[in-house]
Amino acid sequence: MTGFQVAGRRLRTEAEYKAALRDQERIQKIRSQVDMEQPGEVITLYSDMQAGKYRFETVVGNDFDDEIFELAERYKKEGYNKNSRISAGKKRKQKAKKKQVKSKQSKKGKQKPEKVSLEDYDADMQKAIRAQIKKRDRRRKLLVILCSVVAVGCFGYFGVYSYYAEKNKMDYTDLAQLKGDSSLTGSLFQGVIIHYTEEEEIELEVLEEYQTLYHKNKRLIGWLKIDDTVIDYPVMQTTNNEYYLDHNFNQEYDKNGSLFLDKDCDVVRRNTNLIIYGHHMKSGKMFGNLNSYSSKEYAQKHSIIQFDTIYEKGTYEVMYVFRSRIYNEDEVVFKYYQFLDAASETEFNSYMQEMAALSLYDTGVTASYGDELLTLSTCDSSEADGRFVVVAKKVG
Repeated sequence: MTGFQVAGRRLRTEAEYKAALRDQERIQKIRSQVDMEQPGEVITLYSDMQAGKYRFETVVGNDFDDEIFELAERYKKEGYNKNSRISAGKKRKQKAKKKQVKSKQSKKGKQKPEKVSLEDYDADMQKAIRAQIKKRDRRRKLLVILCSVVAVGCFGYFGVYSYYAEKNKMDYTDLAQLKGDSSLTGSLFQGVIIHYTEEEEIELEVLEEYQTLYHKNKRLIGWLKIDDTVIDYPVMQTTNNEYYLDHNFNQEYDKNGSLFLDKDCDVVRRNTNLIIYGHHMKSGKMFGNLNSYSSKEYAQKHSIIQFDTIYEKGTYEVMYVFRSRIYNEDEVVFKYYQFLDAASETEFNSYMQEMAALSLYDTGVTASYGDELLTLSTCDSSEADGRFVVVAKKVG
């Protein structure tokens, strides 16, 4: 394992090594297309990277991201203005004009081919040519019809997708407004009784701001919110990890699904680590923008995560951000999705070392045995069964 190294960075596994090689190839391609001595091009590149046009999988990509950030900031401090960008654009236009001139000159040097009409051929050849023309015409018409059907299908799919996305947006806006509603507080609302065994039961009070929502759906277990992001959703929990993959808070079919807590987590007899899952939706809903945490700068601006259970409020600070995947059962490797409890301080420290080694960057936040953790997990397209993970420590 110690032999895996790319761009001065040591990688732990062969998968990380291959991912780093892919990052290095992307970086080389970007360097070939962007003049690093042109302030305008560098700042435009940095803006594109911030917008997610270029995505990296490993620390090699993060190093390049930091390099471009520092270079862009330096150019800005040195007094970059639009003229420098325009001058770079003028150079490209001049090159394009030269190519056009060369192209025109080459065309002038060529002789125009003589025009040939159908009457120049004999009757049999004319018949064969007309047959070919008819065949091509039928193919063209068939292609137009096929493209039209596909277009209608695509527009239909887009319409349905937009409908559900907008409906989902309105539904969760309504739910957010119900958070804090006091219509079911006081004598109208009964506590929650949890039966661990026939002899042991615990009676708990649901926080007032979640009582109305809990009355609507008793599978509600909490609420997750990250300021200045779309993440402001109820968190559900049931006896399996499948139901809320395609059902919303109202228990209707919804391909957006819901955010849900792992079925084996217990918010009362608190696990060391609570894991919340959510879809990576292209619309940005659910955990669609969670991978923005691949940027250290973004993580610094969104370092605080609010996760309240229905019984207790909680504030968490981002600690680790990494990519992983779902492994085969027989693979001996750290599986973050199986880390719910640490039986000892040694085991806890081992888990922390594994996640620190995977983390895309150092946040400066660490945890000790006894600390309570929160893990947010979503799909990641960088590899088969890939996952993007954010781990935070409870600080309040």
